[in-house]
Amino acid sequence: MSEGARSPNHRSSRRDLLAAGAGLAAAGVAHSVKATPAANSRIRIGFIGPGGRGFGAHVKTLAALREQGANIDLVAVSEVYKKQEDTVCGFIKEQTGVEPKRYVDYQDMLADETVDAVCIGTPDHWHHRQIVDALRAGKHVYAEKPMTKTVEEALDVVKVWKESGRVMQVGVQSTSLQVWDQARELIDAGKLGKVLGFQTEYFRNSSGGQWRYYKLEKEMTPQTVDWKRWLGTAAGLAPDMPFDRALYKQWRCYWPFGSGMFTDLFVHRTTAMLKATGLRFPARVVGAGGIYLELDSRDVPDVATVVADYNEGCQGLITATMCNERSRIRQVIRGHNGAFDFGNGEQFTEFEFLAERPQVTRDSSIKDEVIKTDLTEETLKKTNTTHLHFQNWLTAMEAGDPAACNNTPDLGAAAVVTVILGAMSYRKGKVYHFDAAGGRYTDGSPSWAQRWEQRSKAHGAPGHVPGWHASETGSRLETPPDQQLAGPWVNGRDPAAG
Repeated sequence: MSEGARSPNHRSSRRDLLAAGAGLAAAGVAHSVKATPAANSRIRIGFIGPGGRGFGAHVKTLAALREQGANIDLVAVSEVYKKQEDTVCGFIKEQTGVEPKRYVDYQDMLADETVDAVCIGTPDHWHHRQIVDALRAGKHVYAEKPMTKTVEEALDVVKVWKESGRVMQVGVQSTSLQVWDQARELIDAGKLGKVLGFQTEYFRNSSGGQWRYYKLEKEMTPQTVDWKRWLGTAAGLAPDMPFDRALYKQWRCYWPFGSGMFTDLFVHRTTAMLKATGLRFPARVVGAGGIYLELDSRDVPDVATVVADYNEGCQGLITATMCNERSRIRQVIRGHNGAFDFGNGEQFTEFEFLAERPQVTRDSSIKDEVIKTDLTEETLKKTNTTHLHFQNWLTAMEAGDPAACNNTPDLGAAAVVTVILGAMSYRKGKVYHFDAAGGRYTDGSPSWAQRWEQRSKAHGAPGHVPGWHASETGSRLETPPDQQLAGPWVNGRDPAAG
């Protein structure tokens, strides 16, 4: 991770760049801003915090794309651990023939007018500040998931992104697979009938505890790691605390820096489910779990579940344990007429449609089927979702189209708000209601259940996922004839008497 390497030559332009970025206000995404280098020039990319994921996925993937002909250069690195900085810069020079600039302070990288875009691979507690700073400095952004650490930060990123007109990709790489758009089209056309909800997972197991496999090195010391900068104490991002190799390298285990499986893993699957269903922000969220086996000084649970309810009349279940992998649940989207069963993992050559009984659907033509995706077994062996995701980001930058990314900040915000509220619910023992229009959350109340009870009493119509255009397909119940006998007897009068 990093905050960045000092370059005095570029400091003077930072204020001007930030002012210019802040002035690009717009009501929505500013598609009219052609935020790319001049025609036939190259996109120059810097890296903020190229640690494990930032080096292994960001730097190495973009170096490979450059080798394959992408019109990009890798020009700058901002990293707080000297050994990692040397490794990353050495790799870039070996691959491209050019030594990248080194920055201590990432702000100086953002002030460098020769940098067009940045990849952010820092711990979660830095994401919001660095994303916002980069967008306001006029840079395109690739930000590792989770997009932010708090709900408020997520909403702010969306606001600043819309104002900036820059291209931003959130690093949930599976969103660059066509399968989720394919499922969405079928859902909107009524394939499942009224959509009732989804379930998803991210099970793992290990002998030493989740995230403990990030190795601690004796070379990690207060002399080689800029600890104060990493913490972000001066910026108010984390309290001051003694240097600890475990906190630095295995930060996902500790609340000040991450939220464990909620934000590191659940956000992956949640984003995919939201993309497939068209759902976005939840209306009601509850989380549960505990540290049942990995009692190794960590803060975050090894068993967790999030249940999210949506205003459209759907429910999402996200669940897993970090201590058992063989018995994972399957990823499923359910409707009244049937369900999509995707199985496990995130790359699919096909998925199943499981039809409900014709006695329910009243349509004998609705049958089980296997739906093929654009992946084949052969292409699956060659497909790297991280490669696809970065290629999509590059294409969007070249087109100057912020909406062309497969995981834009508005989708990223909806997913991360869901899992963050789940983590908050687990920690505080509360149910949370979220008001997307107002951008605020409140403690739980009876209002959610009362709302549905009132709609039922009024024989109201069911809601549908955004994009639904299938009329009443799979959304109507048949009233049994004897139901006319129901109703209160007022003054002794039979309600069926007319």
